[in-house]
Amino acid sequence: MGAERISEGLLSWASQLDEETVRQALRASRLPVVTGHIALMADAHYGLGATVGSVIPTEAALIPAAAGVDIGCGMIAAQTDLDAGYLPDDLAPLLRVLERRIPSGVGQGHRNIGPQAERWLATHRPHTRLGDKQVHKTLSQFGTLGSGNHFFEICLDEGDDVWVVLHSGSRGIGNELAQGYVKTAQRITQALQIDLEDRDLAYLIEGTPQFDAYVADLNWAQEYARANREAMMDAGLEALFRFVGRGRPRRRINCHHNYTAREEHFGKRMWITRKGAIKAGLEDFGVIPGSMGTRSYIVQGKGNPLSYTSCSHGAGRALSRSAARRQFRGEDLVRAMRGKTWQAKDASALVDEIPQAYKDIDQVMADQEDLVTVRHTLRQILNYKGVR
Repeated sequence: MGAERISEGLLSWASQLDEETVRQALRASRLPVVTGHIALMADAHYGLGATVGSVIPTEAALIPAAAGVDIGCGMIAAQTDLDAGYLPDDLAPLLRVLERRIPSGVGQGHRNIGPQAERWLATHRPHTRLGDKQVHKTLSQFGTLGSGNHFFEICLDEGDDVWVVLHSGSRGIGNELAQGYVKTAQRITQALQIDLEDRDLAYLIEGTPQFDAYVADLNWAQEYARANREAMMDAGLEALFRFVGRGRPRRRINCHHNYTAREEHFGKRMWITRKGAIKAGLEDFGVIPGSMGTRSYIVQGKGNPLSYTSCSHGAGRALSRSAARRQFRGEDLVRAMRGKTWQAKDASALVDEIPQAYKDIDQVMADQEDLVTVRHTLRQILNYKGVR
């Protein structure tokens, strides 16, 4: 498809884009700290402050709500040396093991804190001094999934090779830190009498103590999210290989899709915030999941400069969670997930994740043919998702 110029400050790769999302993205593009255009990815949809599926370049400032409250949220995928022939027809026992090994759900953590979490926190300290409850949350939620659209899947690719794919971020501690900085930015912009079209677009100015503190905590939460995914992948692969009786990983791909980094584009150093977007440079491999019951993709970037070497992070929501719950019932999700191993007992609680609540992943991939090359197409055979 290629990019469509919506305004001087806004380019879009999305063929499925509603007016409310466009208006939101235009508001962000008019911020004085935005340098160059904002790039809307093929899965773009309405979000908090900044549009989900947007790449926002800023100069000498950062917008905490743009990185979002799930700092470092992203994907990890591991290709194994197993193929479909090694898997039994009944994967329900494996699902039960995964539910025990990888806690999921709002606020859920491990009952017993493991040495891996303690070692990580001992060598990674945030700028903000954590209280006792925050330390416990950080440790107990290390290696846990969360809720919403966070998931763990066993997949098969086009050659029937077995992949493990999961989606998670910085859990409760990342959320707490992010919420604090969103409020700090709002207080500061109000005190400076900076006029904002949306108070959730409040920003922190480079060179101030608040900006430096945010960058330090942002980087810490991003590293926590990456390590959290690695820990879950370790546990998931161990469970899979024990269940099958053999196996080893061939390679891993671990990529953020809610994060900020200092990068150079168009000959200029700038801050790039990807809110629901992954880096897609020439050497970058990424994971683009579809919804429950549809396909996911392992991709390699094409390094398109107009997207700030970025691509979509998934299918993108077509319906809000509340709208999906009004429109569909648990039995609709059961039909959509026929033939897969999943938490059918929780169908009513998971109905807002029904595939029909998301955009067509195949259309999303077609819209961004100039951004990525598909290396593998994955189909899910087991899905484990955090229940609200």
